[in-house]
Amino acid sequence: QVQLVESGGGLVQAGGSLRLSCAASGFTFSDHAMGWFRQAPGKEREFVATVGSHGGYTYYVDSVKGRFAISRDNAKNTVYLQMNSLKPEDTAVYYCNAVLLGNYIARFGSWGQGTQVTISS
Repeated sequence: QVQLVESGGGLVQAGGSLRLSCAASGFTFSDHAMGWFRQAPGKEREFVATVGSHGGYTYYVDSVKGRFAISRDNAKNTVYLQMNSLKPEDTAVYYCNAVLLGNYIARFGSWGQGTQVTISS
């Protein structure tokens, strides 16, 4: 079955950086676009960024463009999110999932436990 294990979150000050990782299994990783989503307290989960199946395509929501960079390593079945110039509004639990390109929604109904990112002002 699909397994997604996120890691790398933490507590950092505004302006700092974090690198998130997501190890995937249970499906053919290299066949799918992958992405990151986040859920802030009291809000719905939202799409953040996606990378195409072989890394040649990336797309970001406006709020993270120029600050976040998504990448993947198909040999390791892992997707990454490098987050720079972090802001308090980036505080959320971050999740990864395969992504349906075009509407940028999650492909799989199952989610990992997520990784908490907290940015202090």
